[in-house]
Amino acid sequence: MIQSMTGYGKATVDLPDKKINIEIKSLNSKAMDLSTRIAPIYREKEIEIRNEIAKSLERGKVDFSLWVEKKDASSLATPINQDLVAAYYASIKEIASATGIPEPEDWFSTLLRLPDVMTKVETQELDETEWEKAHEGVLEAIAQLVDFRKQEGKALEQKFREKIANITSLLERVEPYEKERVAKVKERICDALEKTLNVDYDKNRLEQELIYYIEKLDVNEEKQRLTNHLNYFISTLENGGGQGKKLGFIAQEMGREINTLGSKSNHAEMQKIVVMMKDELEQIKEQVLNVM
Repeated sequence: MIQSMTGYGKATVDLPDKKINIEIKSLNSKAMDLSTRIAPIYREKEIEIRNEIAKSLERGKVDFSLWVEKKDASSLATPINQDLVAAYYASIKEIASATGIPEPEDWFSTLLRLPDVMTKVETQELDETEWEKAHEGVLEAIAQLVDFRKQEGKALEQKFREKIANITSLLERVEPYEKERVAKVKERICDALEKTLNVDYDKNRLEQELIYYIEKLDVNEEKQRLTNHLNYFISTLENGGGQGKKLGFIAQEMGREINTLGSKSNHAEMQKIVVMMKDELEQIKEQVLNVM
């Protein structure tokens, strides 16, 4: 089964003092384009996280986020360095006494604005047991995204099969107009010779020239190659895996055959059919960009 490059996964790890939130989402991209936002305490594990993502997702524009919510709100408050405040207070009083500069009227406002009075210093180290649980959460979020991609891939496959069937059906509608086209070409040329130019001509030579002309307009090879490409597209779909680029190349080849069919058609109804084929193929090309 093919996979879409669009996906989303989320996991939450509940610990006694905190909650670890993990979120990962992806969109289509020609290669792996990964950006991460990871809480400081887990940044030492970024390479390991990146490797897990690259191993499972292969391609796509991927955004990964890991953040922490503290359960104890008091632990989030920035502490005031009381020793430093006392030292600043003593220094300011000493300077005021020595210089005669008036002491501040609002001591708290003055002291709290001084450097490092309200600086929160994080000295946490990552506990391996905690990381094991966080790592499980990372894997769970990635697994959810992969499942999402598979579901989207299933819908894409159904769409592709529908479009390929439509092109196959349109191709079959070309055949009745081929014989009609030969007769019309012959009639048009004969009419031009007899009525417009009003000249006698060698009918045997005309037949030879018509055969040559009609061979130039023959579309059997294009029809056969297009049929082969349609079948190859379906068989590639069934192989599953990362087939997005390959499906894109096959779609390009289908487009070449349809364009040649249109340029050779020389028939209004056939050209209408070619336009409908192009419309179906364009929808395939748009969706192929989203296949991994």
